[in-house]
Amino acid sequence: MKSTIKLLIFSVLISSKSFGQLYATQAGETIFFSETPIENISGTNKNVGAILNTFTNEVAVSMKMTAFDFPNKLMQEHFNENYMESEKFPTGVFKGKIVEVIDYTKNGTYDVTAKGQLTLHGVTQPRDLKGKLTIDNQKISLACNFDVKLVDHKIDVPKLVFTKIAEVIAVKSKYAFAPYIKK
Repeated sequence: MKSTIKLLIFSVLISSKSFGQLYATQAGETIFFSETPIENISGTNKNVGAILNTFTNEVAVSMKMTAFDFPNKLMQEHFNENYMESEKFPTGVFKGKIVEVIDYTKNGTYDVTAKGQLTLHGVTQPRDLKGKLTIDNQKISLACNFDVKLVDHKIDVPKLVFTKIAEVIAVKSKYAFAPYIKK
């Protein structure tokens, strides 16, 4: 996971003309939920890497698809082999920029929108993700809920199980950032 953070830092810094304070986490959490009348499916990944540059408002998130945990191993196997093709497309990535001007020295909770690119299953789509950014004594957290349409990322669902998997997946992410200290 350390290589994920290094890659995120590089991608945020390379696109920045100025360097600000970097905040990072390697323990972000992303949960997805597929609800249908026949079956509900959920997966949780608690090893999500994320970085925030408070000078440029750039944010980047990267997660290994195989790090999602499921209620049973069969769901996990189907997710990685049949739908996400995790061997071929091992990571999900969001790179963007928070649109609002935030004073990171002031405590508070702010409604934010990150405008950027979401890459899943090898397909990149422009996305505007809305969330809440909380600053509490130089600790920064970010929470975001959004939907992913399977068709937008060319994730195919076999007709045999089409009624068991939603066409739109609900995603919840949360990150507790700490100042990044290069080791």
